[in-house]
Amino acid sequence: METAVRNVFRPELLEPPSPAAAVNPVRTLTVTATYELSEAGRKALLLAGGDGRAVQRVELDVPSNRLHLVTVNGRGIARLKLQPRFDFNREQRIVQIDAPPVFDEPPSIEDLLRLATRNHQLERAFRAERTVERAKRAEADGARKSEHALAFLRDQSQRAAVWPAPDATRCYINTPAGQMRFDANVDDGPARDAVREALRRFRADVKAAEERRARTTAEHERRRAERKAAVDTWVAERGSPDQKTRYAAGLLPIREAIDAITDQAFERLADRSLYASDGYAHLQRHARVWTGNPDLVIPQCEFLDFGGLAQSATPAQWSCVQEFQAAVPGADVRLHRREYIWKRHSEVPILRHFTILVTKQEEPFLLRREYLMPGEEEPSVVR
Repeated sequence: METAVRNVFRPELLEPPSPAAAVNPVRTLTVTATYELSEAGRKALLLAGGDGRAVQRVELDVPSNRLHLVTVNGRGIARLKLQPRFDFNREQRIVQIDAPPVFDEPPSIEDLLRLATRNHQLERAFRAERTVERAKRAEADGARKSEHALAFLRDQSQRAAVWPAPDATRCYINTPAGQMRFDANVDDGPARDAVREALRRFRADVKAAEERRARTTAEHERRRAERKAAVDTWVAERGSPDQKTRYAAGLLPIREAIDAITDQAFERLADRSLYASDGYAHLQRHARVWTGNPDLVIPQCEFLDFGGLAQSATPAQWSCVQEFQAAVPGADVRLHRREYIWKRHSEVPILRHFTILVTKQEEPFLLRREYLMPGEEEPSVVR
């Protein structure tokens, strides 16, 4: 029986390698490729003796001249660029898809490398498109910002938002599209000018407000000094010995002196009845009679004293107003009405009082008294 001899001749074992191949070998990097299999792909993998799992991870060697198809994370793990993947949508626009690619049959190493190459090219195109779109948006935003800045600069009545307050670098301006930020370090042209103008207007407004407060304070001080001088004069000329003594000691209430000055100005009305704020007592008595409950108590929070100038007057009321006007020449005499309401129980009729309000300017005081309408000391029921 003859023995078959197998030829195992290999030239590379007899001939030494070339110097170039020994010095510059092709270097590779072992990377991980992750992809998914559809149900059909999982079945095909099971038939081929694989595990049939949906998510597959395989290792492959990528030469150094194709490392642009590889990503390496912070832990030093190298992966083939398959996720995120980039593809065309129905509008033929490149979109980014975060899921890994899906195959209907297990791919070969060359299939994975071709897909990574295509994914790399589409990613570059996707980034370039997004860069162009961002540039277009930035240009449109800049034009819109310049338009709002010009409108702000032309309208001297406009002001930037006071919170946060404008400063030398940025401000916020209210526009029809909402509040917009202007930054002198980023913007240029009218938008940068708007920052400086907003700060100038803000500072001018602050200065004007300070001056206005100073004028108001000075006016208050002036009127206070005038009132004090008037009280000094009255106490010296008409004050009683007791009032002079208390005033010298700084213990005379200013209200007492003003009441005395008011009595003097309205001395011809001294026989008239003054209105007292007793509407709550009137309404309480009225509600007890109306409900038949002598122990009824209306909570103070449910009582409402509502009033204003009367819109009409009877002949008798108008005659009284004329009499008051003749008694105090130069005074402002108005017919006034007051209504007393129980807010919680609207079924209880409202009470109404007519009064006469008299005011007179006696520099530096504005004197005021409210008198009851003669013959109407008791409020009437509003019908």
